[in-house]
Amino acid sequence: MPRFKPYNYDQDAMVVINYRHQLQPGTFEYAVHYLIEHKLDLSVFYPKYRNGDTGRLAYDPAILLKIILFAYSKGITSSREMQWCCETNILFKALSCDTVPHFTTLAAFVSNHAEEIEALFEQVLLVCQEQGLLGNELFAIDGCKMASDASKEWSGTFKELGDKRDKLRRLIRHRLQEHRQQDEAATEAELDQQIREARTILSLDEAKNKIDRFLKTQSPRKGQGKRSKEVKSNITDNESAKMTTGKGTIQGYNGVATVDKKHQVIIDAQAFGEGQEHHTLKPVLERVEQRYRRLGINANIFQQGTIVTADTGSANATRPSPNRRPNTANATRTPAHHNGKRLSRLANSTSIQ
Repeated sequence: MPRFKPYNYDQDAMVVINYRHQLQPGTFEYAVHYLIEHKLDLSVFYPKYRNGDTGRLAYDPAILLKIILFAYSKGITSSREMQWCCETNILFKALSCDTVPHFTTLAAFVSNHAEEIEALFEQVLLVCQEQGLLGNELFAIDGCKMASDASKEWSGTFKELGDKRDKLRRLIRHRLQEHRQQDEAATEAELDQQIREARTILSLDEAKNKIDRFLKTQSPRKGQGKRSKEVKSNITDNESAKMTTGKGTIQGYNGVATVDKKHQVIIDAQAFGEGQEHHTLKPVLERVEQRYRRLGINANIFQQGTIVTADTGSANATRPSPNRRPNTANATRTPAHHNGKRLSRLANSTSIQ
């Protein structure tokens, strides 16, 4: 019978490591580290800091960006999970130089620096252009529906929300009437019942007031169709929309990404608060064209024979303009990939000249 050395994964060890040695050339973590340290101008973040003379030392934006971008590459979008990774994962420790930013610090950095992060994204595109990673010959556009933190139960047209408010009012009156009838509690059990009734009434009243405030301060949300009909608003997040997915109905956004074919580099990403893709193609193309012109990559990218592929849902997005004459043809799935996944469902190929 052979004998083997025993091993046990459930043990702790004190290991001496060098954080720089953990970031090996050729890996994604090394690329993130190198770009942020040597290629990107982070001074765009500095104006929002107010601790030049007094106040607590802040985390360097370079450290926070490395943590966040590397977490995104691993599919981690929770700030709490990022903090946990900085405490336990050796690669996160190397990128953060063994600092552990609180999850509120990470969340605040992302939410308070949206414009600065977009400017940083454009700097990355310039680096990709310098390295020859952008082909600028074929752009693949595809989207996916993403749930928001808003509840779909708080969605509806203004009439539907008004009806819901009136229903809550009637329910509150009914609960109050029941409460008055039970005011003279004779036993402890009846007193507990009264307390539960009172809490229910307060909860219903809060929901009614929430709808009432929304109806008084907001305007009906209009769709982007030819008739511009009213679409459902959402009290919690009025920029999101109720949309149908393969896994049911969600309240969320339609995330649309544009990918350059040569090395599957994302050149644009936007979130739209509507389920249909009919009206997303035009703003996506305009954003790409403006960005390429502003960065000096190409002043008229869509007049140089660049091909754009998109879902059939975008076929009737816009009428062709004199400067952009789409030539539509049937197309099979393109060989482009994003994060190892094939960009499928690309049924139309549009060459914008």
